[in-house]
Amino acid sequence: MLRKFKISIDGTQYLVEMEEVGAPTPTPADVAPATVAVPVAAPAPTPATPAPAPEPEPAAAAPVTQAPAGAFVQTAPMPGTILDIHVKVGDTVTINQPIMVLEAMKMENEVVADKDGVIASINVEKGAMVNPGDELFSLS
Repeated sequence: MLRKFKISIDGTQYLVEMEEVGAPTPTPADVAPATVAVPVAAPAPTPATPAPAPEPEPAAAAPVTQAPAGAFVQTAPMPGTILDIHVKVGDTVTINQPIMVLEAMKMENEVVADKDGVIASINVEKGAMVNPGDELFSLS
């Protein structure tokens, strides 16, 4: 006998059909075709309180600069939005030092320096949308 269950995993609901173990063996006429778990859209929660007003942006944003000739250019590894930039032009950085935060698929990913050097240019600004291969910053 097949039984249906609604299961919620990390806020996503799935409709699952399971066969009861130990149930009498069904005849071929009783067997239903195999089913696959399909996500069921969960109703969006209604906010109990109004959303807070967005925070104002800082008065002066870091200027976007161009990479100088011969500089090591680091590119975006995936599409996303630049949430934060931790350095400015002229800062000395070491390998694996976090340089900026890239949000992709609702996850915050740190973009780290691939090598030691001095920030020669920052080619994006906070809030910018980037695609894989877009220049983020350069090191000299």
